[in-house]
Amino acid sequence: MNYFEPLSEIIEKAALQRLFKLVERSRQILITTHLSPDGDALGASLALYHYLKLQQKDVRLMVPNSFPYFLKWMKGSDDILIHEYNPKAAQVIFDHADLIFCLDYNIPKRVGGMAPLLEKSSAHKILVDHHLFPGDIFDVVISHPAISSTSELIFRLLYQAGRYEGIDRTVAECIYCGMMTDTGGFTFNSNNPEIYLIISLLLRKGVDKDRIYSLVYNNLTEDRFRLLGFTLSQRMKVYPELHTALIWLSLEDQKQFRYNKGDTEGFVNYPLSIKDIIFSVFIREEEEMVKLSFRSQGSFPTNEFAAQFFQGGGHLNASGGEFFGSLSDALARFEEGVAHYADKLRSISR
Repeated sequence: MNYFEPLSEIIEKAALQRLFKLVERSRQILITTHLSPDGDALGASLALYHYLKLQQKDVRLMVPNSFPYFLKWMKGSDDILIHEYNPKAAQVIFDHADLIFCLDYNIPKRVGGMAPLLEKSSAHKILVDHHLFPGDIFDVVISHPAISSTSELIFRLLYQAGRYEGIDRTVAECIYCGMMTDTGGFTFNSNNPEIYLIISLLLRKGVDKDRIYSLVYNNLTEDRFRLLGFTLSQRMKVYPELHTALIWLSLEDQKQFRYNKGDTEGFVNYPLSIKDIIFSVFIREEEEMVKLSFRSQGSFPTNEFAAQFFQGGGHLNASGGEFFGSLSDALARFEEGVAHYADKLRSISR
């Protein structure tokens, strides 16, 4: 007996039909995702990669730069071409692709050095994403900002197209990993009951959710923990009257603890455990820019804050941004933004 209600069909049928027609006609498919790929970007990309492989398609997967070590357990991660490591090979792959999937990003700028190759390519381009304001270079746009993750969208488009039976355990594991990481272990952007229906359908494919959680969240280095302790003890400022907390790290701080990509994943969430804090910001200096992560509880709009002050965006409670300048200037810009939102922050409580 089937106890499941069907998922809502949120994807336009015409877009779905065009997507699968383009897949059927394609000879060489390229899957791309954004700079510094996270769990959702890799989960969605690898899920689609494995599904298309099962359909006997010639498919490649390319990312702009490297990704965290705790995501390399996913099958197929060794097949991923990293653009910055081999730009000549990347050029050849873009030249030969006749269909390009653009996953978990809305505009070419977000793929960094791959952007010129993407924009110049004559291949058909399919966007599958959950961020606001998709660009205009795509032939098919599947964009749903209300959905928790791009991995969830990959599941939905396969399910809605009647292809659930074609999902195997490997595809399901990648989708689950993406959904889990983009909701902080289902702690934000995850109140839609259909998310848990999807999880149930993934579990039916043999997904071991406890194992995946352990591989992602219990697979960290000693240096990472020491960096976390330093950050919380030495690089945190709390603004009690504004229900806000800030943490930050300089390049020197990161070098001191032998920083590896992904070591600060989730740091921004920790200050939200402090009583009465509803807005948390993490500012991290990189070689060429300053990266920012924003998290909130309740109704404070991190996406508005990120867009207004740091050229960013995202969801209500989870967003990101960037700043091209010094760390000290980024910190000053943050305090300017907090002052601008002071009345709203004072009025919000858990």
